[in-house]
Amino acid sequence: MTATPIRLLLVDDDPLVRAGLALMMGGAEDIEIVGEAADGAEAEELVRRTRPDVVLMDIRMPSVDGLTATRRLRARPDAPQVVVLTTFHADEQVLHALRAGAAGFVLKDTPPAEIVQAVRRVAAGDPVLSPAVTRQLMRHAAGSAADTRQARARDTLTVLNDREREVAVAVGRGLANAQIATELFMSVATVKTHVSRILAKLDLDNRVQIALLAYDAGLLEDGH
Repeated sequence: MTATPIRLLLVDDDPLVRAGLALMMGGAEDIEIVGEAADGAEAEELVRRTRPDVVLMDIRMPSVDGLTATRRLRARPDAPQVVVLTTFHADEQVLHALRAGAAGFVLKDTPPAEIVQAVRRVAAGDPVLSPAVTRQLMRHAAGSAADTRQARARDTLTVLNDREREVAVAVGRGLANAQIATELFMSVATVKTHVSRILAKLDLDNRVQIALLAYDAGLLEDGH
């Protein structure tokens, strides 16, 4: 039985970039391009009409930019997953998009096969963000508001019990469920349950946001 294809919406203000993305995605049998948009406002309208599973979203666009569009789309009850397209991997706007609920990002010069795989991974619920890149983005975000952000993050994390806190730190370190299970001496199913509870308690969308919150709280630096 053939699996239902992943419904994909392409959003970029450069028609040549959209054409290139459409060409590379069109060769994947398990991906169906349901629309193309030139800015965030058009993307929102197309999401309502086409109900994509994944949106490949440029950050810098006229009118409504990718950051604003990501925040609005992720607030929808039937929110699609969003993968951010960017030229730079240490970019403040990328970090803001991840905090707004994007499941990860890919660089525009990423090999086509890897972009296709990123769409597949996000559709399957697996964020696209390596631990190394996560750390680089977090360092990039450090600044004058760090103390305020840390206090707010630590206050937010008080709703977690000790075990959930340990899992949150492990997620922040970029560990997969199987690695967390081995390190914390629990089953993979238990890890998944803890992650689901953490997301629910903290009102977060995905593991990337858990990682960012753990970093903001200073848990990835001091090992607490």
